[in-house]
Amino acid sequence: MTLALRVGLIHILSFAGFFCAPMAWAAECEPDRVSVRGPWGQAAFTIEVADDPRERAKGLMFREALPTTHGMLFLFEQPQQVGFWMKDTLIPLDMIFVQEDGTVSRVHHNAIPHDTTLIDGGAGVRAVLEVNGGIAARFGIDEGSELQHPAFDQADAAWPCAPVAPTE
Repeated sequence: MTLALRVGLIHILSFAGFFCAPMAWAAECEPDRVSVRGPWGQAAFTIEVADDPRERAKGLMFREALPTTHGMLFLFEQPQQVGFWMKDTLIPLDMIFVQEDGTVSRVHHNAIPHDTTLIDGGAGVRAVLEVNGGIAARFGIDEGSELQHPAFDQADAAWPCAPVAPTE
């Protein structure tokens, strides 16, 4: 077998292996992107991260619009009981409450702008993903869906990020 034939065969086998690999394998993660998957398929959102008390308090208030596949990921230092409201929020939002391993525990659909009623996310919430109202239902995001983001402990994540190859 000639060298060119061997190299070509290796490329073909590598290419075939890529397409035959299970889709559940981990993917690369970026801090400004969150992926969500479930029996319905998967979706990705470009996000802003709110990971300190001031950012979490402001959230998406006073925004007149939010691009369809954008959102905000609220991160808490420890899993906890959380509640949100819509005071000074101008657009309807879906609130996706997430456990420590990235599993969705609750979805509140179409929170009403300016409403000061407390929206209870439940206990053990590590993160909340806010997206445009109606998006969760449109995609099928519900309890049991899984989020992928580098903020989740990758050793315990339901959908971990791919390990980053060391650079030399």
